[in-house]
Amino acid sequence: LAVASIDRAPASRHARILAAVPLSEEDALAAGSALLATRMDASIDKGVLRATRTRSLGAIPLSSSPARALGDEEATALVAQHLASRGLGELGWGKEASSLRERMRALHNAFGEPWPDVSDEALAGSAHQWLAPWGRRLASGTPLSQVSMLDVLRSLLPWPEAARLDELAPEKLPIPSGGTRPIDWSGAHPVLTLRVQQAFGWTDTPRLLDGRVPLVLHLTDPAGRPAAVTSDLTSFWAGPYRDVRAQLRGRYPKHPWPEDPLHAEPTNRAKRRS
Repeated sequence: LAVASIDRAPASRHARILAAVPLSEEDALAAGSALLATRMDASIDKGVLRATRTRSLGAIPLSSSPARALGDEEATALVAQHLASRGLGELGWGKEASSLRERMRALHNAFGEPWPDVSDEALAGSAHQWLAPWGRRLASGTPLSQVSMLDVLRSLLPWPEAARLDELAPEKLPIPSGGTRPIDWSGAHPVLTLRVQQAFGWTDTPRLLDGRVPLVLHLTDPAGRPAAVTSDLTSFWAGPYRDVRAQLRGRYPKHPWPEDPLHAEPTNRAKRRS
């Protein structure tokens, strides 16, 4: 309608049209061309990007289109903005991705560049870059939980330096009793947990990150409960081990507690039956 005259009583929220003529949509758009606008409304609902593009004439909505009409860059920018305000928890963080992130964090803390900063703040700040390959899928409704952060982190590894990843910050290490044990990189220092009996004869405590950081060993009793913490095995065998032995050999008589652990055979098992 093209309204020529209206009437509204004082303090009233309502008005009455006194004179108006109908307008076609074409005429209305031509007359109000200065009021034409396109607005993008988007939100993350249950981990999925849901966006609507609305074309309006002033306050009158004319048309809307769903998220699939978003361009890759638009989808990437919208999700990056969401991550900056809400954090990275909705993304596809598996155990392997979290482990790699902790190792990369340790490398960045030890060496700086070119090892990237993978803190929440840094990843959120650069999300528009590493999310770019996912733009089309996000625009099509792929959940954030399917964004593989393992693939993202691998893409951030610097080359050729990344060829030394397993040397500088290994995921696991061999132990004297055979096999390997995982290293926990989540704290201030790398930690490897094993039973006291599995460490017999081990004197050279590994140093990681090109020798800059000693590996902290969490030694446990046969039940897996903490017995000692050390980053100097030679000193541990020479002193604190005696106290550990005195406290635990009566509780676990089926397991070896030699007086000379430096020359004892490391083992994953209890004593052999005689």
